[in-house]
Amino acid sequence: MTDFSSGAGWVGGEFVPIGEAKIGVTDWGVTHSDITYDVVPVWNGRFFRLDDYLDRFERSMARLRLSVPEDRATLHAALHKMVALTGIKDAYCAMVASRGSPLIPGTRDPRKCGNHLFGWTVPFVNVIPLDVQARGAKVRLAETVERIPDTAVDHTIKNYHWGDFTAGLFEAYDNGADTTLLADRDGNITEGPGFNAFIIKGNNVATPDRHCLKGITRRTTLELAEEHGMSVAERTIPKEEMFEADEVFLTTSGGGVIPVARVNERVFSNDAPGPVTMQLREAYFARRKDPAYTEAVDYGAVH
Repeated sequence: MTDFSSGAGWVGGEFVPIGEAKIGVTDWGVTHSDITYDVVPVWNGRFFRLDDYLDRFERSMARLRLSVPEDRATLHAALHKMVALTGIKDAYCAMVASRGSPLIPGTRDPRKCGNHLFGWTVPFVNVIPLDVQARGAKVRLAETVERIPDTAVDHTIKNYHWGDFTAGLFEAYDNGADTTLLADRDGNITEGPGFNAFIIKGNNVATPDRHCLKGITRRTTLELAEEHGMSVAERTIPKEEMFEADEVFLTTSGGGVIPVARVNERVFSNDAPGPVTMQLREAYFARRKDPAYTEAVDYGAVH
């Protein structure tokens, strides 16, 4: 019997153990990072906001002019089956569309590649480790690298262009921080590797509106803040304003609402998670259990 307990892949229409999931070395997703993806979380056996993730993934494919043979219903079923095969209750489930390998060897014409769709799922991945979430993350606002501008790379399309993030992470680790946050050329806050950033000042919650992914967890948090009577805004946030905030937090599908205790030398909430952040974090975890926002994986269907 095939062992899917470590994860499952869906490649070429076939379901395989995660260690056997492969794509070709000439695939433009590998050689050119000509690819888009999305990751939907599974909590306690239920997908969270799956339709919203599928909507964003389809928009990303359309904007990159990727055309795959599978329709949405096929992808939806494949995501469910991958998770069901593994038996994993808390999972990290990815869907990926790549430009593919050239149909004519050596061509530089993106129209002459075999676009394809694949997916994979593994046990849940926390973008920020759980122990760091508990104490509040130490974030390094990078000084040696800036965010790739959205005039060069469309940040509303989830992508693998991580050159700036990787340089920022090395700077963060060299300075004893847990992760990095990048500013744009004008000194405004953007995002970090796998997360959006928020600031809180009084009853006001704000998050950047440019040079960043419009995250599903970001959207959920904005909704929750409004429901809790807070004033919310998507706008430009100069880095000086972030250092003057009462609290800073991050949002990601890989962990939800994550407290920040420090940004560079600035300490927030006595070097601990802030009270408003924790209120939103609690509300987020409650929402991911809400049947109105989730759909159950039928684990019994594959056995």
